[in-house]
Amino acid sequence: MIEIGHFALVLAFVLSLVQAVLPFAGARLGSERMMAVGGPVALSGFALTALSFAALVAAYVQSDFSVVNVWENSHSLKPMLFKVTGAWGNHEGSMLLWVLILTLFGALVAAFGGNLPATLRANVLAVQGWIGAAFLLFIIFTSNPFTRLVPAPMEGRDLNPILQDIGLAVHPPLLYLGYVGFSVCFSFAVAALIDGRIDAAWARWVRPWTLTAWTFLTGGVAMGSYWAYYELGWGGFWFWDPVENASFMPWLAGTALLHSAIVMEKRSALKIWTILLAILTFSLSLLGTFLVRSGVLTSVHAFATDPTRGVFILVILITFIGGSLALFAWRAPGLSAGGLFHPVSREGALVLNNLFLTTATATVLIGTLYPLVIEAVSGDKISVGAPFFDLTFGALAVPLLAAVPFGPLLAWKRGDFFGAAQRLYAAFAGALLVGIVALALIDGASALAAFGFGLGVWLLLGALTDIAMRSGLGSASLPVVLRRFAGLPRSVFGTALAHLGLGLTVLGIVSVMSLQAERILSMRPGETVDISRYTLRFEGMRQVGGPNYIEDQGSFVLMNGTGRPLAEVVSAKRFYPARQTPTTEA
Repeated sequence: MIEIGHFALVLAFVLSLVQAVLPFAGARLGSERMMAVGGPVALSGFALTALSFAALVAAYVQSDFSVVNVWENSHSLKPMLFKVTGAWGNHEGSMLLWVLILTLFGALVAAFGGNLPATLRANVLAVQGWIGAAFLLFIIFTSNPFTRLVPAPMEGRDLNPILQDIGLAVHPPLLYLGYVGFSVCFSFAVAALIDGRIDAAWARWVRPWTLTAWTFLTGGVAMGSYWAYYELGWGGFWFWDPVENASFMPWLAGTALLHSAIVMEKRSALKIWTILLAILTFSLSLLGTFLVRSGVLTSVHAFATDPTRGVFILVILITFIGGSLALFAWRAPGLSAGGLFHPVSREGALVLNNLFLTTATATVLIGTLYPLVIEAVSGDKISVGAPFFDLTFGALAVPLLAAVPFGPLLAWKRGDFFGAAQRLYAAFAGALLVGIVALALIDGASALAAFGFGLGVWLLLGALTDIAMRSGLGSASLPVVLRRFAGLPRSVFGTALAHLGLGLTVLGIVSVMSLQAERILSMRPGETVDISRYTLRFEGMRQVGGPNYIEDQGSFVLMNGTGRPLAEVVSAKRFYPARQTPTTEA
């Protein structure tokens, strides 16, 4: 099975070269038969990559320690879930998953892109083929997951204990579906530049791919934040770690791309800018891949790798980012910019959104790369931490969030700012009331925290205001309102849900940052400690054995102010003998 997986990987590389060359040549020569090759080849390439990945997962499930990758990252006593997820809990396996998702998106374009113009479809598949060929070559020559170990050891070295967690089982696939999903937007942008023709139809084709990738990336970042909250940081959900930033930058750029594509689709405006954003978003995804796997960063997320891999990925990075930006510089002057619009309009609001988001992306990029540049130039080691990011990113995020509810209420081409503001009176009053209540009632809530609570509620009520206004709430009878509500376009609900999610996120961030309480102390069995209107009683220690670990559990009873028990709280120090590594389980 291992040899079949290895052979399928090599064959997938050969097919990716065919996919890269033949459809592109067919588009240049006007040969429909050559262009038609792209679809079946993309589907076959995905099938072969899936077979290769299945072979690696099978090796993990069977604890086949004759495979170096399995020996280094698995153990026969490990729970089955983590045997499977161990396949991508390492550099080689995660890169194979990366390429599997890349070929999946290529196959989806081939399967569902029948309504695309033949030349555009051929060029998109060709660009996907080149990306696939580059990364398959990288895997085969520097990161082969099928390397054998002779003689095979009796037992493996186990997976890194902090990766043996449900959060890390779900986080990487979601993140990669986002990262790699933007490759389709990139391929569409490069294909459009090759053709030298961009129109509203292009935006209609590219927007579903952008939305799909953005949704998965949002889920991946959120799951990573949740994992950090309970596994790494005892309540800290975000540390501005360079590798966290590597996933956050494509999310910011992808959010800008999503909004920019709407303007292009609806009003045929911002064409050149949207193309550039599509290139930059995937470029930031590639940069994230480089930062995690090159060894230039020290991070809890980063894979320890040799310099050869870093150089190889750097060459891929320069080739695709440099090549696409060079093509953009050559073609962009010949493209039409698109329609005009008044600054106070739906388009103007989306441009403002793009300005803030891209500036925020640039801020995070500078803060992440600046220490690397300084070290490369002068040899000095410096760190850029949370104070820098909180100050610079926060200063950009607050005005952007304050402006969000206005966007959907403005008309296309020319809007009425004061009319939109009047419709938001109730939302503003609700946000102001919540801010005042937070300031008055919550112990330890500062004016800044009260403002944060108000901002979160402003976003929530602003999103609901748009739906209420479109449904005619307050100006029509209830049956009419319900009928209008049911007939609203799905995009309206999508916008409202996204902005509601943003409001909930702000409330969560402000709550964690302003209301958390911390005490550091030693306790004996039977002792209690009062913290934030609760009482915690330490019951004692007990040792518990797991499938591949032993742990010392501390048991606590959580009580309210009257002494009534509310819940049991269990924390533990867990030890993994195979890795000789302890972990803390909050």
